[in-house]
Amino acid sequence: MTSANTTIQKTSLSKVKQRTPTQDTIHRLFRHRSAQLGMFILGSMILIAIFAEQIAPYDPLVPLDNVIRRDTPCIHLFGCPKEKSEHIMGIDGNNRDLFSRIIFGSRLSLQIGITTISIAIVVGGLLGAIAGFLGGWVDDLIMRSLDILMAFPSLLLAIAIVAVLGPGLKNALYAIAIVSIPVYARVLRAGVVSIKGLDYVTASRALGASTIRLLFTRILPNALTPLIVQGTLGIASAILSAAALSFLGLGAEFPKPEWGLMLGEERNSVFNAPHLVFFPGLAIMLTVLSFNLTGDGLRDVLDPRLRDAMGN
Repeated sequence: MTSANTTIQKTSLSKVKQRTPTQDTIHRLFRHRSAQLGMFILGSMILIAIFAEQIAPYDPLVPLDNVIRRDTPCIHLFGCPKEKSEHIMGIDGNNRDLFSRIIFGSRLSLQIGITTISIAIVVGGLLGAIAGFLGGWVDDLIMRSLDILMAFPSLLLAIAIVAVLGPGLKNALYAIAIVSIPVYARVLRAGVVSIKGLDYVTASRALGASTIRLLFTRILPNALTPLIVQGTLGIASAILSAAALSFLGLGAEFPKPEWGLMLGEERNSVFNAPHLVFFPGLAIMLTVLSFNLTGDGLRDVLDPRLRDAMGN
């Protein structure tokens, strides 16, 4: 019996040892409860965005005929009259199907979040890596310039940038990306500074590795973990910022199906047609929640101190 247990333990240990670091990280991530919920919601949002044309029953931009303006949700299974058209989330103030607009809004919001944070990560990460690796006056010049950006509230600075560039979704994306750059620059700079003095980097330098090779093949791959976690959480903030700018009339323009713009268009109908602000608000909340939960799970899985505390 004892030998059988020993054999089982050795087999399980050998399976664990056969995992690569990437496989082990993915395994722990899928066991993390918050990450499981976040990835489920996020995966659902991504599928909805991909198959928006097949899911949405109506064109999100075209007003419908024979409907009542700002009509309440109508579902036949829950007592809606058969003679009425079925509109799961009701009709908005321009006679368009709200459910179709929410569905297509998921595609737009995900594009906004991923695009803006990708720009911020590339630019901010490059600036932070250069500042941390070179140090000296280059570090001071880059980081003090970014500190000036961080001195302003991010949303107010984004509003000011859009006011200068002009309203529109593209300019709103640029504004959100610009105000996000300092965060990623500081994160990557801290990682580069902590790694560039390690023995393996010193050995590579002594063997004649060039500055570019040291930075991009020895240092950056080991400094990206905090940046990945911060980027996941940053997508949620970018979606919120884009919704706020659209709500104020500085982001997406009529008639684009953007959730913040929907809230702005129907903000005066919160009492007589609450469904018109409830469903876009719920969509924003679920999307932001999914990225936050996924980001928290990534942080717990990738941070060795938190991982050891959790016993994974």
